[in-house]
Amino acid sequence: MLIVWWGQMLLAQAPQPAGPGKGSNQRQLRIAVRPGKQVLDTLTMVPGSIRIPGVADSSYVVDWLNATIEFRQLPPFDSVLVRWRSFSSRLNKVRQEINFDSVLNSYVSQQTIRSIGRAPERDEDFFNFGNINYSGSFGRGISFGNAQDAVVTSNLNLQINGFLGDSIEIAAAITDNNIPIQPDGTTQQLNEFDRIFLQFKKKGWQLSLGDIDIRQNRNYFLNFYKRLQGGAFETTNQLAPNVVNRTMFSGSIAKGKFTRNVFNGLEGNQGPYRLTGANNELYFVVLAGTERVYLDGELLQRGEDQDYVINYNTAEITFTPRRMISKDRRIQVEFEYADRNYLNTNLYLSNETDIGKRLRLRVAAFSNNDAKNSPINQTLDAQQKQFLGMVGDSVQYAFCPVAAIDSFSPGKILYKKVEVLVNGVPDSIYVYSIHPDSAKYSLSFVDVGQGRGNYVPDLNAANGKVFKWVEPVNGVPQGNYEAAAFLVTPKKQQILTLGADYFVTGNTTVSADIGMSNYDINTYSSRDKGNQKGFARLFQFKHIESLGKHLTLQGDGSL
Repeated sequence: MLIVWWGQMLLAQAPQPAGPGKGSNQRQLRIAVRPGKQVLDTLTMVPGSIRIPGVADSSYVVDWLNATIEFRQLPPFDSVLVRWRSFSSRLNKVRQEINFDSVLNSYVSQQTIRSIGRAPERDEDFFNFGNINYSGSFGRGISFGNAQDAVVTSNLNLQINGFLGDSIEIAAAITDNNIPIQPDGTTQQLNEFDRIFLQFKKKGWQLSLGDIDIRQNRNYFLNFYKRLQGGAFETTNQLAPNVVNRTMFSGSIAKGKFTRNVFNGLEGNQGPYRLTGANNELYFVVLAGTERVYLDGELLQRGEDQDYVINYNTAEITFTPRRMISKDRRIQVEFEYADRNYLNTNLYLSNETDIGKRLRLRVAAFSNNDAKNSPINQTLDAQQKQFLGMVGDSVQYAFCPVAAIDSFSPGKILYKKVEVLVNGVPDSIYVYSIHPDSAKYSLSFVDVGQGRGNYVPDLNAANGKVFKWVEPVNGVPQGNYEAAAFLVTPKKQQILTLGADYFVTGNTTVSADIGMSNYDINTYSSRDKGNQKGFARLFQFKHIESLGKHLTLQGDGSL
């Protein structure tokens, strides 16, 4: 603050021309009596022309060239009046055709300029980001009530942009909330929670790190949109005067699994319609913003004032009155959901080469693989892994019997094991029991389909759902539930696509695509792998013609 005050004081005391008449070179200024140099004029003073009434010439020193005065002995006054004459210009003024500082600032970073000619101070600018701008908020909160303990909450929202060095552009968005919540799917625009995103750019390349989104639609057989955690590198190179090459590589961990639900609506029922996972899961979290909802082939918009709303936490979708649902409406929902059964890795590589303005060559490879040795939510023992190896690709039968021994309690639903004969063969079944000496087993039942299970729901007065065993008829099960747990198998998907586009004219394009895929639904097993590979090809001719100001004709022929 002291430096700012002195600057304002000097500015206020800048001399103004004064004299007996227009064109006179005589000046006068009343200055304060204080130690140190004081500026009298912006022009060079005429030597020997200065006069200070009541003050001896030996009590001050004058710099005639720079028009400054300094008192050797302070006179006994608060201020004095100084008179002098000045030249019409400043004799030591610098004249140059080009401002070297402006040229330097255009090519060298500001940090480099500040460091020229002086050593950095130890405690100077501890949080010095150079010419990187940052903004955001950091908050702490506490909540309490008569039915809960005190809870401390925190949140962080930080945005960074600027340049590293002299040419690398950086952009970052970091958000963190200690209460990980999903945004509400009732609005058209969604804000991200707990997101870390870093991006570095320079001429010809771009690197993105953190929570990234990859959307690719340039290849017919490899069209996808995924939300990932990892990195993506893109580069553009001029290989020849008329040849431009673009390459993208991404390596990451998938945040969710993609699936598609296709079903018909119910007459007069706007929802909610519950979505199911790829393995018929009913309870999962949909990744916000990844859903695409089609009604009779038409893409819908999210929002209370649009076509539908979605509850991401319960995986339920409800249609607004703008879209009336009937039994003849075909609904298709594509989405990603949080699936943490296995560590899922995602690799993607694409390359495009433009030769002139007419020919474009494309190649892309995609790999999505579950790490079978790195399960997350489910834990598999050696016996269960062997069971999945015997199942093969018939994953709909991946129901492993599970019977956990538990301690007796009157509030629990427990079963006892009973030995019976089924078609003359000894077998073990489970019967609901309330006796402490026999009720030892805690079971979980799954719906395996009608005619595939040996248990059905039993309506009784128990505090929960109870199942009872029904005897098979001629070896055919009569129930639809089984005392087992569904095991999710690790999967692998690989796709390679080649393509070319030839632009005949501005409105006519000829394209050819070849796609090869390898999908393994159970990497634990080597059985039933005859139908996991696929091959496809496409030849497409497209022509767009304008029929008028608001009409466009598009012809598309595919083979």
